[in-house]
Amino acid sequence: MRLREHLRYVSQAVQIKLRVLFCRCYRLRIFELRFAPPASLWAVLLICCPSFAQQSPPTQDTTPQASHAAAQETVPAEVAAAEAAIGNSDWPAAEAKLDPWLVSHPNDARALFDAGYVADAQNRLDDAATLYRRAVAANPKSFEAHLSLGLLLARQQKPDEARPELVTATTLDPGDADPALKARAWRALARIDRDANPTEASNDLLEALKLSSETPQDTLLAAELAEKAGQWSAAAGAYRRVLAKDPKSLPANAGLGHVLILEKQYPEAETVLRAALEQAPDDPALTAQLATALVAQDKAEALPMVQKLHADHPADAAITRMLAAVLADAGDYAGSDQLDLHLLAASPDDAELLVAHGQNLVHEGLLAQAYGVFDKATKAGPASADAWSGLAFTASRTNRPDVTLHALTMRSQHAEENASTLFLWATAYDSLHQKDQAVAYYRRFLAAAEGKYPDQQWQARQRLQVLGK
Repeated sequence: MRLREHLRYVSQAVQIKLRVLFCRCYRLRIFELRFAPPASLWAVLLICCPSFAQQSPPTQDTTPQASHAAAQETVPAEVAAAEAAIGNSDWPAAEAKLDPWLVSHPNDARALFDAGYVADAQNRLDDAATLYRRAVAANPKSFEAHLSLGLLLARQQKPDEARPELVTATTLDPGDADPALKARAWRALARIDRDANPTEASNDLLEALKLSSETPQDTLLAAELAEKAGQWSAAAGAYRRVLAKDPKSLPANAGLGHVLILEKQYPEAETVLRAALEQAPDDPALTAQLATALVAQDKAEALPMVQKLHADHPADAAITRMLAAVLADAGDYAGSDQLDLHLLAASPDDAELLVAHGQNLVHEGLLAQAYGVFDKATKAGPASADAWSGLAFTASRTNRPDVTLHALTMRSQHAEENASTLFLWATAYDSLHQKDQAVAYYRRFLAAAEGKYPDQQWQARQRLQVLGK
């Protein structure tokens, strides 16, 4: 069914939803809730990072506390007063001490860091970044300055700038600061690396777990990394561990539902997603996933569900594409094609949309138009077996046997032959009066048909009799 060919668009929508949720985890305070790290999380991570197979999970639970790495230094009275104000979250009082001090001591790394911290706390992020950079320049070995700058840049969605700061922080001695503060740098690196290099992200997360206990966000990230490695069972296990502690966790429910759909465990996915939607009835990602599970089980309630979802989110291309596929499966080819054409207006060279449009035209009997659409689809997506299949079929039906043979030759580079393509090979060679090739393919078709194509089987037997004479 055409919808099943497009399920990955739903998973893309879910992944986008999850990324939005995960981005909140850059803030330091999110990592302060902890629970004991089970060995199973290490097993999940080792799937993506087997080089850690000889290492043991951490057993000590430490809670990071902010402090300066160089606690032994003599602190000027003005800076000490500012830090006392910071301890009371009295930002104006802290600034009143730090600003004049920095005028006369512009390279005081500790004061620069404190000023950056005050700006950061007041959400003056650009000012904070400037001050943290000055602190790094004044003391390149300042663990806190590199760490805070890296975390701030990560929150600002500047991963290329954040990464080197965080990497540097992981190499520096935190001094009298809690060593577990390094875990924050490793966790932020893991989230930066997860898309471009999942193996490195697993490495980063494992380093964090050596220094501090597992957090729910760690487990979610480990599940996501297992998904990227194609380890569905490991990913599902990680999501279930989060749900055991927090049954209402939206990213865990969405992630587990996604994995179950990938494993084609549609009834269980339906159960998980229905329970999740009781907690978040208007969540579009969960609704889209539930609709996917329902369609895969041919349940009638899928169509009205997707129609409502589309009505609520008319600008969401993934949902529009999904509705178009459901309508096509329901036999409403004209309605499906209207949606496909709307999407093609924004993405005219999308090969899969062109294939969907061409399939609708075929069902509507518009073969000449469909031929042109499939021809364009093969140019937009030369590796698309569906595009070449459509071109071969429409070329055959519009008396272009030479194009049919070319399309079938190209398709064979990307997909195996089946009964339908074998019949197209046979009829194309037959039309071109290439007797030996036609006979060979008619026989291959009959061997593969297994009674599923009675009309074509009758035609093949008749042609073999004629060609045999």
